[in-house]
Amino acid sequence: MAKATRIHLLLIDPQFDFTDPSGALFVPGAEKDAPRVAKLIDRLAKHLDDIHVTVDSHQEMDISHPMWFKDPGGMHPTPFTLIPPEDMESGKWTTTLPGCFKRTLEYTKALKAGNRFVHTIWPEHCLIGTRGHAIQSDIRKALADWCRMHYCQVDYVTKGSNPWTEHFSGVKAEVPDPADPSTQVNTRLISTLGSEADIILIAGEAGTHCVRFTLEDIVTEFANPDYVKKMVVLEDAMSYVPDPPPFPGLFSKPANDFYARMKSMGVTFTTTDKFLSQ
Repeated sequence: MAKATRIHLLLIDPQFDFTDPSGALFVPGAEKDAPRVAKLIDRLAKHLDDIHVTVDSHQEMDISHPMWFKDPGGMHPTPFTLIPPEDMESGKWTTTLPGCFKRTLEYTKALKAGNRFVHTIWPEHCLIGTRGHAIQSDIRKALADWCRMHYCQVDYVTKGSNPWTEHFSGVKAEVPDPADPSTQVNTRLISTLGSEADIILIAGEAGTHCVRFTLEDIVTEFANPDYVKKMVVLEDAMSYVPDPPPFPGLFSKPANDFYARMKSMGVTFTTTDKFLSQ
């Protein structure tokens, strides 16, 4: 008898703050992505062996939120302000709490050295205990139905609660904190995807950030390079954070370049409908 194909869904941050137009960090297009993801889960329910859902989880005081920084006049930065280390060294920006300055400067330098992105200020979003932190309702229902069908649990992966580092990726923080295991590489998730899945469906928000960096870290951490070919990115189930007007291409260009590289490595890009038709 032929071995059944094992399908895992890796769903990145399908939360109200990203998927609803009234959300704190709404990603245009995500309001249409979410129902497609829910439909996919419903239609594939009998064939989905596991579902992994990352959940962005912040508090108000966070290195990516405005209240962390202030200018010489005491004003906090507006969302989408970029803070490179040079702007901290020049005094353009400092930390609201003086005791945080040294470590924050080291963080911005580490981001620059890693060539990932310039530290970006975001609106307060996905605050623990708020509606914005919750899973989008269509997706939440589909997940609950899948659990009841299989008598199992969704593998929820929380991230972002360490205030000292961004945690876009579902695999590790941008600058891991040696004192916090939750910011280190999630070897359990990597191992599960590598050894227990034949197809890894990837969807969620946003394609420019959390989906992109999750995919990049998975590729980097997979023990076997052939595992990359297991991954299937559902292009109609993720959207981009728009480029801030003063910085055309800031988010979209590196994301597009990255996905082009993933295609060349054997990652499949398709749509939910095309995958379901197979």
